[in-house]
Amino acid sequence: MHLPIEPTHKVKLMKKITKLKICDWSLLPVTVLMLASSIQQEGWWLGMGVVWAHIVLGLLFFLLIGWHLQLHFQWKNWFVRLKQQKSHVTKWLTAFGALTLLTAIAATIQVFITWHHTSIGGWHGKFGFIFIAIAIGHAVKRIKFYKK
Repeated sequence: MHLPIEPTHKVKLMKKITKLKICDWSLLPVTVLMLASSIQQEGWWLGMGVVWAHIVLGLLFFLLIGWHLQLHFQWKNWFVRLKQQKSHVTKWLTAFGALTLLTAIAATIQVFITWHHTSIGGWHGKFGFIFIAIAIGHAVKRIKFYKK
């Protein structure tokens, strides 16, 4: 039996631009927190609680980045679409984002085996700082989007 859907029961779909604004505005404070957490990781070894906080924050950060990429490129062929970008900044952002993510996985595994900051964690930190610096530049270049 088919029940008609009344207009009050229709699901309102957000426009892509609204989702992008939510995503990008969410990325701003998470980027700042990620930078602060990263500096804390580089400056002081304060125990596993701080490491766990950095890992959880990093997961949130990369989930938001994934959402941002999905909103721009959808899921189909986004590696190809990123590669075809004309902007060298976007290409560097992609490269350092990938290096940061890969070394994050390796560093996480290694820190839970050794319980110490390791050389892979050092590389992860350096790649991450470059990634965040480029990401901040990426956001600043699009400041008009945030002002609207």
